[in-house]
Amino acid sequence: MRIAARFFFHGLIAIVAGNAAAQALSPLAAAPPWRLVGLAHQSKPFTQFSMVEHDGRHALRIEADRSYGNLLHALAPTQASHHLAWHWQVEQPNTAADLRQRSGEDMAVRVCALFDTPLERLSWLDRGLLQAMRLRSGEPVPPASLCYVWDSHLEPGTLVESPFTRRVRFIVLRGPESPLRRWADERRDLDADFVRAFGDESKEVPPLIGVAVGADADNTGLHTVAYVSDVVLTP
Repeated sequence: MRIAARFFFHGLIAIVAGNAAAQALSPLAAAPPWRLVGLAHQSKPFTQFSMVEHDGRHALRIEADRSYGNLLHALAPTQASHHLAWHWQVEQPNTAADLRQRSGEDMAVRVCALFDTPLERLSWLDRGLLQAMRLRSGEPVPPASLCYVWDSHLEPGTLVESPFTRRVRFIVLRGPESPLRRWADERRDLDADFVRAFGDESKEVPPLIGVAVGADADNTGLHTVAYVSDVVLTP
């Protein structure tokens, strides 16, 4: 059940229909198109999200304190090529995180792209688990999630499969050499990164169906603070 729960919400449920044009992060209080999601029947605290003025930017403050949570922006499925751009910084990192272990699979900040991979590309085990979670939730749980991570230990460029499920894969963009409390700018080719992360299944990029921002510290029991600004999806 623990694995199923992590798979279910690591998949980041697509709840609200959106627009595939260029989009920026909206305040949590604005509700749609951004939506707060957590673990199934979550009893632990939710990661806290708030819009603030920070270091010269209007930014999303993300505070994880033994908690779990994501902000999700669902999209109408599109086959068009996309680039995802954003600014981020970490103020308080998770020094105990280890993305390769279930006990340490936490991150101070992640930005994720969600893809609608055809079910026939999945293993029978993944397919059955995905279908069970969709039935249980009544929601179209995405079959593939690619998450960009700021990590305290792994080198930039490191690709990691989630220890909970192969349906979620991480690319480390910022590692221990990246200075804290300083903005870093990112722009990613989602097609190229998908092929790198999920190319063992197919070289064909499936439709993009969502973007999410989140953080968690439920496995390590620590406290982290990070900021994300100007999340934009462009052709």
